[in-house]
Amino acid sequence: MRKPFRSLLGVATAALTTLACTVTPASAADPAYDVLVFSKTAGFRHDSIGAGVQAIKDLGAANNFTVTATEDAATFTTSDLAGYETVVFLNTTGDVFDATQRTAFESYIRGGGGFAGVHAAADTEYNWPFYGQLVGAWFASHPSIQQADIKVEDRAHAATAHLPQTWTRTDEWYNYKTNARSTAHVLASLDETSYSGGGMGGDHPHAWCKTLDSGRSFYTGGGHTIASYADPGFRRHLLGGIRYTAGRAQADCRPETGYTPLYNGSTSGWSQAGPGSFTNSDATLTSVGGLGMLWYSAKAYTNYSLKLDWRMSGDDNSGVFIGFPASSDPWSAVDNGYEIQIDATDSADRTTGAVYSFQGANTAARDAALNPPGEWNTFELLVEGQRLQIFLNGVKINDFTNTNPARNLDGYIGLQNHGTGDEVSFRNVRLKELNGGGGGARTLEAEAYTSASGVQPFTKSGAHNGQTLGYIDPGDWSSYSGVDLTGITTFTARVVSGGAGGTIQVRTGSATGTVLGSVTVPNTGSWGTFADVTTTLSAVPSGTRTLYLTYTGSGSGLFDVDDFTLDASGGGTATGPVAGFAGKCLDVDAGGSADGTRIQLWTCNGTGAQTWTVDGQVWRNPQSNKCLDVAGGATANGTKAQLWTCNGSAAQNWVAQPDKTVKNPQSNKCLDVSEAKSTDGQQIHLWDCHAGANQLWTLP
Repeated sequence: MRKPFRSLLGVATAALTTLACTVTPASAADPAYDVLVFSKTAGFRHDSIGAGVQAIKDLGAANNFTVTATEDAATFTTSDLAGYETVVFLNTTGDVFDATQRTAFESYIRGGGGFAGVHAAADTEYNWPFYGQLVGAWFASHPSIQQADIKVEDRAHAATAHLPQTWTRTDEWYNYKTNARSTAHVLASLDETSYSGGGMGGDHPHAWCKTLDSGRSFYTGGGHTIASYADPGFRRHLLGGIRYTAGRAQADCRPETGYTPLYNGSTSGWSQAGPGSFTNSDATLTSVGGLGMLWYSAKAYTNYSLKLDWRMSGDDNSGVFIGFPASSDPWSAVDNGYEIQIDATDSADRTTGAVYSFQGANTAARDAALNPPGEWNTFELLVEGQRLQIFLNGVKINDFTNTNPARNLDGYIGLQNHGTGDEVSFRNVRLKELNGGGGGARTLEAEAYTSASGVQPFTKSGAHNGQTLGYIDPGDWSSYSGVDLTGITTFTARVVSGGAGGTIQVRTGSATGTVLGSVTVPNTGSWGTFADVTTTLSAVPSGTRTLYLTYTGSGSGLFDVDDFTLDASGGGTATGPVAGFAGKCLDVDAGGSADGTRIQLWTCNGTGAQTWTVDGQVWRNPQSNKCLDVAGGATANGTKAQLWTCNGSAAQNWVAQPDKTVKNPQSNKCLDVSEAKSTDGQQIHLWDCHAGANQLWTLP
């Protein structure tokens, strides 16, 4: 287990200041652990395997872990695997396991083991679905070895925190059969304009991390060449992946889409309040002096998910302020808003993850999730109405509801510079608006209920936050307080069922309140196959309410609910272009008006052929006065999108999702650019939703 950061408690002297405390310094090295390096090949064999094994042994000698290297799959037994914190698949290829070895390895991962895949680990075990989930994506093709630019998207993870925003190196660059972004957290992606042979359509993940039940997974596409393993940057990248999967470094590895950067190098829109300042170098803000605050003065926010990365250099103090009015006085944030504390060395209600002086964090969860000074951490602050949930490196550590009429969670966002000697750095401040912001949609984790009857959280592979709401029987219910329902018209739930299925009813007020809408949950094919179900809601009250989901059906173990989305986009009308893949637009072929005219991708040109009126779930082309339609009302992959006389049928219903995909509820499939090609004239059709770049759309 990772040695936790330990500190002595201090005493607060004011709302923003604390007495200095003595802290036990973090260990210079991780507690000892054991790594198994596996490099069996049943296909192509990389000549860099020997160099890779030696590099990992060198890393182990310098970083307090032992390395056992093998190509014997017989090592994969329950008893043998129990001796290792993580397993590195180093350029494995082909089918390397028998059925018994597969079972042992899957049990090891689901029970909390680690997996670090290097390069051709994605060219392994194509016929084993569990392995596909674990590695994140399978290899499809590659061009010749050449130099390319890697865009580092996450500079907080141990595998990438040391890297510049653009990392240029030479290697063999894999294209993958699917885009890992929908199921994994992308750490770095390839800039396909910097080399020849990229085939992922502009969104090309290269390194990522994820969880699977209690296990952790990291994958990097680098590592084909012998020279890679002598490259200090790549070695440190590999070390970070090993540390994460072994549980020695913590990170938020939940999939992430739809966030807008507020700070990623530019301070445009930010203002300094009070004394002190922040330096701005290498897309990193570092506090200087104080007591002051850098606040995002360009916009106030109501319902949102705010994510940001932070690092203390030692025993330092800072915090994140939310919910305060516009002011050049930092004390306005103290008096009117709330501070989410970063300093780990004060009393329980004033340490990392606490709502400062109002509510402490779950100490055990916080300590398990916290990286020590010198390493980066990630906060998510999820504000929904007057409810604030705080996540540290992907783990929920606090759940706070504002009941003070003199304060509000609505308002501005600020970063504290606490004072001389308190050096805290911030990176990658990004925000996703939920209901009331851009897109009008908000998603709640079903297992994050306020109260419930019968149901329980269930740890499950493939769930967006690692858990579903499970054990659902007829008559059970779950409630969610502080939900702003203003303008809500649509309810979409991500569900999974290998059982009888049933029905979700949406209510307010109580578990027997008026039903606003209901949706049938089918057997989705298995307990590992997720699907979305959607219904419209009516007579929805405005304002902040307690939302109830009630469950009906026959038998027991009806289904699980992963999360659900409340969408207000159906309540308004907007007209303009719909932008998609490669920055091109949704277009009516040749500006036609006949029933059956194909819908295609085309360079944006501002013509009537690219103008759409989005009215609730109906998309109409004003030039032809006809609607976006699924040919024949079919549901198969590849069914073309066409223009057709508006008729109010399910074939003409389109629901924008929080991840920017657009779904046809009847088919439960997404509006997709065929073959992920950006060529003018490319057919638009239906396809299984995967949130790849060719399924992302920006509405007017």
